Amino acid sequence: MPLKGKYALITGGSRGIGRGIALKLAHQGVKIAVHYYKNEEAAQDTLTKVREQGSDGFTMQADVTRPDDIGRMFDRVQNEFGSLDIFVSSARPDLPGFYQKPLDITLDHWQTAMDSQARAFLVGAQACSRLLRDSGRIIAITYSPSGRTGSWQPWVGMGAAKAALDALVRYFAVALARRGITVNAISPGGIFGAPNLIEGGVLATLPPQVQRAVQDWHESGWTPMRRLGTPEDVGNAAILLCMEEASFITGQVLHVDGGASIMDTVFPLDIQQG
Repeated sequence: MPLKGKYALITGGSRGIGRGIALKLAHQGVKIAVHYYKNEEAAQDTLTKVREQGSDGFTMQADVTRPDDIGRMFDRVQNEFGSLDIFVSSARPDLPGFYQKPLDITLDHWQTAMDSQARAFLVGAQACSRLLRDSGRIIAITYSPSGRTGSWQPWVGMGAAKAALDALVRYFAVALARRGITVNAISPGGIFGAPNLIEGGVLATLPPQVQRAVQDWHESGWTPMRRLGTPEDVGNAAILLCMEEASFITGQVLHVDGGASIMDTVFPLDIQQG
């Protein structure tokens, strides 16, 4: 897919991974609809940087846990762009909205996680399918280990929601395949943003001492490339999935984690590196 002149909607595009994807697509000439929930200033800053890349777009506010807001968001896209080529589902709530252990999590926390991920993607994919031109792209930002691990206990709500999201990616990949629309997910590893430029992912919201411990862990070799990822790394992966050459890749989860997902936690690190 030659990207110049295409149209993209990125939920959560005001910050972190969403912003990283927005700027990479804008550099390729894609016009960007930047969604935000609370931080209008951050969304405007993203749009400014989109324009610095030589592209254009607009910002819009919506709560992706509310189906009516999602519908209104796509109505705005239709009015502004007329059609859509790329939909990236990247929005997530802040940690206090869902971050509780299994024995402590409330139904409100659980519902926030599920509504912001699985339901938001379901409603968004249905809505965008009516706007997407044939050979369009749908990309969900997930965290694939959620479906097979349980060690990050306060992640239980979001973990279950991401696992449901991964399943929906596969179902929509089949449903839209005849139109040449691909539906894939990107699963980042640990993500930090460049200071004062791009806010990182969940890790950037954790206490500084936890961030340092996580960074040391990755740099010690548990991520073979010995660094944390950046929003730009995820943006590069999104570009790959949007290319015409990726038209036969659908229903997949692409790990963008420097090899962290292929390490074996059963054996000590020095044995694996030997």
